[in-house]
Amino acid sequence: MAEGMMKQFYGQATYVQSAGVYSHRDIDGFAVAVCHEVGIELDRHRSRSFEEMQEWGDDLSSFDLIVALSPAAQRQALELTRFYSLEVEYWPILDPTGLGEKREDKLDAYRKTRDMIRGRMLDRFGPPTEDQT
Repeated sequence: MAEGMMKQFYGQATYVQSAGVYSHRDIDGFAVAVCHEVGIELDRHRSRSFEEMQEWGDDLSSFDLIVALSPAAQRQALELTRFYSLEVEYWPILDPTGLGEKREDKLDAYRKTRDMIRGRMLDRFGPPTEDQT
């Protein structure tokens, strides 16, 4: 969700890659659905791990900032970048996986997560530079 929002809000002004501790390849359908509600397409997005990023040629030392959305991601980012001069920020964002019994309850949890990410992003990076808000 964060990568899709970042690209939608700030376009080509920044290079953005989303990575996690683990790679699940296919993005969660609930994340796709709640982002689609606000005009952000994640249908072709695939998740990847930090290791996959490095295997595919992304040099972590070339990034200025890593935003971690979980304590585990923060720990791994700090470990992988301990010799590099870059910032690692932790944004405590609700992990919606496994929350809610019914479909609508699950969607509500994902909406809360989407909105938390959006709020943190706008606070950190300012108003969108693209037409979407």
